Amino acid sequence: RELVANFGTSGKFLFSAFSRFDPEMTMGFFSGRGVPLKIENNNRVFPVSNKSQDILRVLKNYLHEFSVEVITKAEVKNISRSGEQISGIVLADGRKFSAQNYLIATGGLSYPGTGSSGDGYSWLKKLGHQLAPTYPALTPIICRENVEDLEGLSLAGAKFSCLKNNKILAKCTGEAIFTAKGLSGPAIFAISARVASALPGVILQIDLFPEKSEEKISVWLKEVFQNNNNRQIKNVLAGIIPERLAIFVLQKAEIELTKEINQITKTERLAVIKFLKNFSLEIKSVEGYQKAMLTAGGLDLKEVDPKTMRSKVIKNLLVAGEVLDLDGPTGGFNLQCCWSTGRLAGESAVASE
Repeated sequence: RELVANFGTSGKFLFSAFSRFDPEMTMGFFSGRGVPLKIENNNRVFPVSNKSQDILRVLKNYLHEFSVEVITKAEVKNISRSGEQISGIVLADGRKFSAQNYLIATGGLSYPGTGSSGDGYSWLKKLGHQLAPTYPALTPIICRENVEDLEGLSLAGAKFSCLKNNKILAKCTGEAIFTAKGLSGPAIFAISARVASALPGVILQIDLFPEKSEEKISVWLKEVFQNNNNRQIKNVLAGIIPERLAIFVLQKAEIELTKEINQITKTERLAVIKFLKNFSLEIKSVEGYQKAMLTAGGLDLKEVDPKTMRSKVIKNLLVAGEVLDLDGPTGGFNLQCCWSTGRLAGESAVASE
C-alpha cells in the first residue's frame, strides 16, 4: 500500500503486479546474477560498481540463457487485426510475423535517443484503445522571470507548490536547483507532470521555511533585524538565505541592497517575509521529452486487466511499462513499475500458451 500510494489514484492498478514481483525480488534478480547492489541514503538502489552496463549485461545474458531471439532494425509498419485479436505484424522491410500473444512494451516519448519514439501509443490507438493525453514528466521547468543570476543555487527542504487560479495542483517538499531558465531537481520533477498538463497560467510558489508559520517568521525576522540594527539589509538577509537569493529577493521587493536595517520600513519587512514564505514564479513551460525522464499519460488503465496485464480490447495483446497511464516520483518507482508489469505480462502470456 505504501508503494502504490506513490502513484496517486492510479496506484491501486499496480497491486497485483507489485505483489507478484516487488522491489526485493527485483534486487534479488540482479544480485543473484552477479551484480552486487547498494542502497544509498535516499533509498535509491544502484550496482556497487555504479555501472549501468552491469544491469544490461544481466538482461542480455538472461535472454541468451532462454534462447530468446532479438531482432533489431525491425520497424513495425502495420499491425493486422482480426476481430478482437491481432492476426499478424508486418515490418517495413516486408517481413511478416504471427504469434499466439503480443506484448507492447515500447516505453513512452521520453529519451528518444533510447528508441522511445512513441510508436506504442499510435499502435494502441489504431487497435481501438483509448489513450490519456501524454506530457513530459520528471523534467525541469522553465520560468517566465529571468532567474539566470540564480543558476546553480540549491534549495534544500523548501516546499514547492504549483497553482492555477489559486487552486493547488500539486506540492512537494524537498530539494531543487536553479537552472539558467528555471528549476530542476527531485522536488520539481515530482510536480512537473501536473504542471505540464495544466499550462498555461501555472504559478510556482516556493516556501523557503515550510516548518515555520508566517507569524513565527515575522517574530523571528523582527528579532534578527533588532540584533543587526546598523547592518545593511543585503548582508543580514544573506545570513538567512543564500546571498544570491537574498539579492534577488531584495531586487524583486525593490529594496535598496545597501539600505541599513534601522531604515527598513514595516512594509519592506513584510515584503521580505512574503518572499521567504511565498516566493512566486510564473511557469512558462516544462522541458520537453528530450530531457524528461518519464512520459505521463498513455493507455487508459480501464482497458487493461491489472491481474494479467492483458488488454480488454484485444484478447491476445498484453501491455507493460511506461506506455501505460502510470507515473510515479523519481527514485526508482517507475523502473519498478516496468519490471513488475513486464514480469506479470510475461507470466500471463506463458500461462495462456
